Amino acid sequence: MPKINAATVAEHRAQQRAALIRAAVDILVEQGAAAVTPAAVGARAGLARSSFYQYFPSSAALVAAIVEESFTTADAAMADALRDADEPAARVAAFVRTELLLAARGMHRPAEALMRADLPPECRARVHELHLAHYAPLQSAISALGPGEPQLTTQLVGGLLQAAMTAVERGADPDTVSDRVLRLLHQGLG
Repeated sequence: MPKINAATVAEHRAQQRAALIRAAVDILVEQGAAAVTPAAVGARAGLARSSFYQYFPSSAALVAAIVEESFTTADAAMADALRDADEPAARVAAFVRTELLLAARGMHRPAEALMRADLPPECRARVHELHLAHYAPLQSAISALGPGEPQLTTQLVGGLLQAAMTAVERGADPDTVSDRVLRLLHQGLG
């Protein structure tokens, strides 16, 4: 019987599952999606390869879990940031600052690695769906500001945000980058 390292079996299973996901994210970011195998993930998490299958039926299922959990975490942070932002301009500012703080914490690295990977079409479609949902509050705020063509404007702002996230991930100060992005957006969105 395996050793249980939690108060209950359910807690133990949740801890083991989380350890597998953390290990998979580390491998994904360091080596790419092809390296996320049951053996590699199990070894990194300190579990036998066979234990992997108690939590995930395949590497693809684990990658899907990474996608879902990454967006769930980012969306929760965004919801918290947007909660007190009533005006559209304040919502844009909260979105930008939160995205760049998430980038500073490395939260976007798994998504970047996944986008470079040869994902099955259904997984790629799910990433796209989650990404659109994540950016919906930004598009809504931009639409309320009224610059016209909110979808195109959101895509353009997304490109600016991508460049800003890259700068932050390379060591730029998130607050400084946020301030610069918001000045540019204020001038562009009016």
